[in-house]
Amino acid sequence: MKVSVIGTGYVGLVAAAVFAEFGNDVLCADIDEAKIDALRQGRIPIFEPGLGQLVTHNVSAGRLRFTTSNAEAARHGEVVFMAVGTPSDGPEGSADLSFLYQAAAEVGRHVTRPTVMVNKSTVPVGTAERISRIVGEQTDVEVVVASNPEFLKEGSAVQDFMQPDRVVIGTTNERARELLTRLYQPFFRTTERILYMDARSAELTKYACNAYLATRISFVNDIANLCDAVGADVELVRKGMGSDPRIGNKFLYPGVGYGGSCFPKDTRALINTAREHGLSLDLVSAAERINETQKLVLVRKVRKHFQDQIAGKTFAIWGLAFKPNTDDVREAPALRIARTLLADGAKLRVNDPEGGANFMHALAGAAAAAELFTDPYAAVEGADALLLVTEWREYRSPDFERLKRVMRQPVLFDGRNQWDRELVESFGFTYLGMGR
Repeated sequence: MKVSVIGTGYVGLVAAAVFAEFGNDVLCADIDEAKIDALRQGRIPIFEPGLGQLVTHNVSAGRLRFTTSNAEAARHGEVVFMAVGTPSDGPEGSADLSFLYQAAAEVGRHVTRPTVMVNKSTVPVGTAERISRIVGEQTDVEVVVASNPEFLKEGSAVQDFMQPDRVVIGTTNERARELLTRLYQPFFRTTERILYMDARSAELTKYACNAYLATRISFVNDIANLCDAVGADVELVRKGMGSDPRIGNKFLYPGVGYGGSCFPKDTRALINTAREHGLSLDLVSAAERINETQKLVLVRKVRKHFQDQIAGKTFAIWGLAFKPNTDDVREAPALRIARTLLADGAKLRVNDPEGGANFMHALAGAAAAAELFTDPYAAVEGADALLLVTEWREYRSPDFERLKRVMRQPVLFDGRNQWDRELVESFGFTYLGMGR
């Protein structure tokens, strides 16, 4: 099939590469000329395991091309996917749809045949209908607007797209259903997990899923804090909870809170949508509030251990991206932790396998007292404590003897409960975890 994808961000680039891998003729468009030039030269703007090889392979095979012309993409695709960014628009959390509307109008002006426009961006309920009106003002050609929310996890997006748990398609139009079924059926060799529904339900499904998962994370973090207060071990509690089949063990890992491009933005947008309709999603609002507080729990532990004498101390931070296997630092807990410690007068030595440059850029003016190291052991030299914030695999089994030799004080703050307390303490470290 001839497929166009508008937007070469995280969702758009993954979608374009995987559709091409399955044999489709894909044209991917973006108005950012520098980004398109880089992609044509084989340079991938984001770190995502497996994506670079997939893009290179399909460009070489002639199934994947890039353009700066949305008009060209509109003429190319019988199915046009909209993967344009929808960032938060102000503190109230509403989504900024201006870029999406502009792109939809431009595509509408240049379609030359009946087209299915598929919104893959995360958008408020009713957006498909609004886009349909916008496109209808630009053309007399039949353009059906459907919703197809993404459920990708950064760090495993390629695998998630190739082997989806389910594909949600929001449309009641038979032609759209036929084309999208033909496009997605090759992804399901044994069972078909395509769920059809109306566009509004599909749009809300995306927000509801992310809000629920965010709530689970905030719940277990609240329990971890209670464990600290009463002397229980959250690792044992979560195993007891997770063994109940009604609950399960997914997203029940305590830590320093969630970040990234989805959970924070989507929970706020959902809360805002409810507010616009006279409702208050109290549970989701509490989860969002708990998460912001949770990002500073590790700082409170540091302050307590050092009796609020933080100024002049040097702290090493391992893990800067909001999760492993990505370089995305948007709303990363490490940013909030670093800014707070720097405001307290501390000096920071930081390391991350992929997110270091983005992290230092995000710190901006506050980065003067922070130094980035490519070697994690170099980062801990002379440190008064080491804070593990993001659980990259290479941090799971460090050389504790070497750490103790190079640190000024043998103190470990385990923000992800990755290390065995008894093992760490056997090397002479003071260990402080989350809810332990």
